[in-house]
Amino acid sequence: MLNVDRLSQSGLDYLAQRHVLTYMEDAVSQLLESREDMSQYGIARFFSEYFNSVRQGTHVLFREFSFVQATPHNRVSFLRTFWRCFRAVGKNGDLLTAKEYHCLLQLLCPDFPIELTQKAARIVLMDDAMDCLMSFSDFLLAFQVQFYYSEFLESVAAIYQDLLTGKSPNTVIVPTSSSGQHRPRQTLSDCSPLDGVDASTFYQCLESLCDRSKYSCPPSAIVKEVLSSVQRLTFYGFLMALTKHHGINRALGALPDKAELLLDPLMDQELEKLTAQVSGLSISSSSISSGDPANLPSRQSPRVSSPWRPLYHRRKMDTESDGSTEETDSSEN
Repeated sequence: MLNVDRLSQSGLDYLAQRHVLTYMEDAVSQLLESREDMSQYGIARFFSEYFNSVRQGTHVLFREFSFVQATPHNRVSFLRTFWRCFRAVGKNGDLLTAKEYHCLLQLLCPDFPIELTQKAARIVLMDDAMDCLMSFSDFLLAFQVQFYYSEFLESVAAIYQDLLTGKSPNTVIVPTSSSGQHRPRQTLSDCSPLDGVDASTFYQCLESLCDRSKYSCPPSAIVKEVLSSVQRLTFYGFLMALTKHHGINRALGALPDKAELLLDPLMDQELEKLTAQVSGLSISSSSISSGDPANLPSRQSPRVSSPWRPLYHRRKMDTESDGSTEETDSSEN
């Protein structure tokens, strides 16, 4: 269905809102890195695969953090990928520390900043030690809020600090994407009274912030519901309430409701298929070792394409593997 607001936008405004230029620039950059493969695959196929991966959300895999956090769609895609890849951690009931969760994040994004992981852990642990264990569900929901709304939360922290010290929070500097990721958030618990700040005043400030912010903000109805249910609250109390609110998951669309957070039937089916394939390979290997020619597999077995290696990553991976290839060749000689 056509959005009526789209008709009132200029072409450049629409492109900026949808971050089309961001993806075009990245696609061209990836194309230039893979230009030696274009004679084999073709430019049209490259762009088709690239934008299919954007649509499916797999385009953020193994990419640098600056790209992962570049657009709201990228952030949602990364959250969904992290959930689907490591859902088994929660399903098995494992408890991990903040450092261990950060290691999992780095498997998908090697330069993912530790600061964001620590901030997400602090929402769960609050005043507890940062090396305490957390469940996958608790960390994931806190990480969702911290990662997707990182610039908004930096401004919220500044507003909260001004209210605590009696300053007027009318002027709020909204941080840029790059400034929010590396600057450690000011420790609020050291100077905060236990009862926090007045919730109604806090809401008025946040409502004004959401109206003029250029970055993603939680739905105003959710913020109002959280702050109207109490008279006073602390900064981390506000973040915890946001994390637990069921409307956040529905607003972002990255994760299912908490009750279904450890369920993913489609992924379970894929894992069952992979398990069956691996079991079949094991049986075939046993047959080969036993020397039974009747059970030998066909030499022209079908190749299973992997979604984890899109076309525009192949050139980079080949370049990184050059050193090991040379060593193998020299050792053979």
